[in-house]
Amino acid sequence: MKKVGHSLVFVIRVIRVIGGQLPLRMSDTFYNIVWTVCAPAFLVSGRPIVIGIEHTRRDDAFILAANHQCAYDVPLLMLHVRRKIDFVSIVEVFQKPLVGWFYGSLNAFPLDRSKPDSPTVRIILDRLKRGRVVGMFPEGRFRTGAASMVHTRQIKPGIGRIAQLAGVPTVPCAIIGSPAYSKFTSWLPTKRTVHGLAFGEPIWPEGEPSSIELKLADSIASLHADLTGRLGSGIEAR
Repeated sequence: MKKVGHSLVFVIRVIRVIGGQLPLRMSDTFYNIVWTVCAPAFLVSGRPIVIGIEHTRRDDAFILAANHQCAYDVPLLMLHVRRKIDFVSIVEVFQKPLVGWFYGSLNAFPLDRSKPDSPTVRIILDRLKRGRVVGMFPEGRFRTGAASMVHTRQIKPGIGRIAQLAGVPTVPCAIIGSPAYSKFTSWLPTKRTVHGLAFGEPIWPEGEPSSIELKLADSIASLHADLTGRLGSGIEAR
């Protein structure tokens, strides 16, 4: 009951944050705990292919943008990226008290795409101003197969404008194989679950926001094609 109470308090705070009334508190403690507890499960079960991780080894602020297949994209990024990542999530996630509490404790925060000038943009800019890494999935939802941005090269507008306002680069990332972790057998300690992440060179906020977003979509699609060539085309379906 105590945890539920804390969850409801957090949801109320989220509502006030969305309304621009309160800043969202941050702490890396829970993030560190989750990483310490969960990382071994991925390490003993997985056989990752990671390309270009050096592009994330920066000390300054940046946006990390990736394609989005399923919820396991988040822990895979947390596993392989040295920096702490403040993820932007859809507001519906935070309407579920326990899930909202969990994500919020990881320094994630909600984005209401129905509002063109969402107060969330101010939160993103504040996090970047503090020198943090903000993780975004520019597709706006899970997309797999032919509907994925790696094939359509279509993303939700907005990330280019945010990058310009913050004056920070965007590091593109392609993820393959994360849906495999929805199967129980994928967690067996056999190092047989293959997944891949490819990080590209930072895209600096130069030109129109739409041109930045086009470069981002093209980069993620190219990184995905490279990963597919290394891992095999069947990896996405596993």
